[in-house]
Amino acid sequence: MQLKSDHIYLRALEPVDLDFLFGLENDTSVWQVGNTLMPYSRFVLEQYLENAALDIFTVKQLRLVICTYSHKAVGAIDLFDYEPLHQRAGVGIVISGPERGKGYAAEALQVLQSYGSEILQLHQVYCSVTADNQASLHLFRKAGFTEIGLRQQWLRTPTGWQDVVDFQKLL
Repeated sequence: MQLKSDHIYLRALEPVDLDFLFGLENDTSVWQVGNTLMPYSRFVLEQYLENAALDIFTVKQLRLVICTYSHKAVGAIDLFDYEPLHQRAGVGIVISGPERGKGYAAEALQVLQSYGSEILQLHQVYCSVTADNQASLHLFRKAGFTEIGLRQQWLRTPTGWQDVVDFQKLL
């Protein structure tokens, strides 16, 4: 199986991704989504990249870089909290600010679901989205995820409490 679609492909993290990852992880506009409270240093990210080659069965997570066919990194997509016994994993996705709204997230999500189903034998994937994140809500609904719950006032943000919508998809 190849991890690609019409406009993007997914690949493992490489040492050359340090600057891209540094920018992505330190983008304060997405911190509340990932529960980030402080910036990541290059040193910490270098260490993370050194361990990124460990397999999903060991670390229970997998981060892939979303790239265009011109080899430009435009985002990252993750499987996390991988549970091989129960055949499920959480999904997280972030697209670099200037690249949002171009359909990369939808294509990456489709490719990741195929990989999860065909290679990892996942039975289901799930995610949580802040109730005001219209783009992500639309993305997961359009991808066939089902809303399974609402966690009220779940995240504290600088502007107040945020509700979180939980989604699930059986593969």
